[in-house]
Amino acid sequence: MFIGPVFSRELTIVPRRDWTYIGRGIYAGAMLLLIATAWLVISGTQLITDAGDFARFGTMLFQFLAPVQLVLAIFFAATIAAGAVGQEKERKTLQLLLLTRMSNSELVLGKLLASLLNILMLLVISIPIFMIITLLGGISYYQIIRVLLVTLFAMLACGSLGSCVALWREKTFQAIATTIIILVLWITIWESAGIILTSLNLNLNINIDQQLAAKFSPWSAVLVASRPAIETNNSINIFNILGPVADFLVVSGIIAILINLYAILMVRYWNPSRELRINIIEEDTWNKNAANAAVNNTVNNAAAEILNVTKNKTLNETITQPNNKHKFNLKNLLPDWLTKRLGGGTRHAWDNPVIWREIMTSAYGKRIWIIHFGFIAFFLLCLQTLHTTLITNVAPSVSELSVAIVPLFLLSLVLVNAQAITSQTSEKDAGTFELLLVSDITPKEYVFGKLGGIFFNMKWIILLPILLCGYLYFYRAVDARALFFLTIGLIVLYMFVAMVGVYIGMQYENTKAATATSLGIVFFLFVGVAACIWIMVAFSGSFETQLIPFSAFMIGGGIGLYTTLGARNPSTAIATAAFILPISVFYIITTMLLGAYHLVFVVLVVSFGFTTIAMLIPSVAEFDVATGRTTD
Repeated sequence: MFIGPVFSRELTIVPRRDWTYIGRGIYAGAMLLLIATAWLVISGTQLITDAGDFARFGTMLFQFLAPVQLVLAIFFAATIAAGAVGQEKERKTLQLLLLTRMSNSELVLGKLLASLLNILMLLVISIPIFMIITLLGGISYYQIIRVLLVTLFAMLACGSLGSCVALWREKTFQAIATTIIILVLWITIWESAGIILTSLNLNLNINIDQQLAAKFSPWSAVLVASRPAIETNNSINIFNILGPVADFLVVSGIIAILINLYAILMVRYWNPSRELRINIIEEDTWNKNAANAAVNNTVNNAAAEILNVTKNKTLNETITQPNNKHKFNLKNLLPDWLTKRLGGGTRHAWDNPVIWREIMTSAYGKRIWIIHFGFIAFFLLCLQTLHTTLITNVAPSVSELSVAIVPLFLLSLVLVNAQAITSQTSEKDAGTFELLLVSDITPKEYVFGKLGGIFFNMKWIILLPILLCGYLYFYRAVDARALFFLTIGLIVLYMFVAMVGVYIGMQYENTKAATATSLGIVFFLFVGVAACIWIMVAFSGSFETQLIPFSAFMIGGGIGLYTTLGARNPSTAIATAAFILPISVFYIITTMLLGAYHLVFVVLVVSFGFTTIAMLIPSVAEFDVATGRTTD
């Protein structure tokens, strides 16, 4: 096969896993639950009397589900593809694949399609659900085909990006974080270009702003694909099927092909990584120097015995130890960190070696600045958008400010969570976690050492959103009390996502499964619940009458959270937190829209703080049980 045995193996193994069918059932059930919830909302608040009402409901529902599915598809395609390749590199199994008879194309394309197989199946599962919506009216089969094609091509392009970046970078966290930042910047730049062209109000015969964004941005493309297209005739042809998204399909297809071609050409140049090659060379050089030193010492000792110069200690040391380590050296007077930079010297670990390794070594690669640079670029885009909003509007609303600051907050939370996941899974993939278990490192040292390393490595990604809050206070868009609420609330959320990553990474052996589970929790709490609020706003403006329909969705979300957080280590605190969190996030978003910020702050700190403690205590107290460590 052109795609090779890697994909064939995955295609054979996937049907044997129980979670394959459980995940598909959960996805289909979640979509049906959203449809049922939306129907309960509209039927409880509006009067439906004719087919036109059903058609309008079907149109709004389809235009809601299509973007949600796109966001999930491209995000998880990019992160899972990057995590799958990064796992191979962490476990050193990619080097074994390079030694086989597989060609570069079989290795790259096979690994890519194998990592995207489950997402492709979820996309197939959505087809009959969309077909059910057509029974309501308001949408055509052409719209469904266009949406599915846009989602498929965008998913392949994003998955190719994640796979290529993971083949290039040597650490899993670098691959995942770099992929997410590139993807966010790509969508933001083209969406911003469309908005700028709209603000210029160009007097053209075509809607150039919408066409430009729809050609390059998957978000605009799926929005255009979900709308009815004008058909020039009644015949079935490729123009009627693809309509306005044909350019995006061509662009995304070309991007996917070029990225994969580049990865195929460079895979054996990038791997083994330069860092690994340098370590091998240094190890060989050290072995040769050690052997030469042993020979020299043997010869010199023999010469000393023959010449009988034992009475002259200085001469004896000169002969037997020509490379005297005790001679005066300026490097011995320098600090450890400066000695490391200059080369040579002894590095002394701290009392907690875990946090020392996280901070003082290149545990996550030597080019972590690439991630910081990309995040700073996105921060500047958000800052410019916020500055424009503050200048043009005397008293901007919460929704207007949220457009500029919420994407930055969400990206920073996702990156901190990704760092937390890989900080744990990289230990398992590299085989060093078992060595830590047989050492005298206490559970408290390990867990708090990991958390300390996460916050240190992500210091700029945490500080920049807080500085953006300070910018709001500087322009008097918020008062001192709101600034305090924002700052403390963000810190609590960062602690929560960091603890979720460590907690999930400790329970899952597979990097791909841990990444999907942990990031899925973050997306459900912040994006999923926000999507529910969008349903409430779109279908009706009354919040009180819609709480009962949404209770089923919240209960289902609580069951899902408990399954992921407490299935392997159940506890009463985890169960309580799992069912409280979805309701708390729902209350936080709705209360924020109403302007009661003090209630938002109290509920956020209590709910997320309690969940963080509920995961932290068993991670420390039951560390031996969760990891299989014995104290005998």
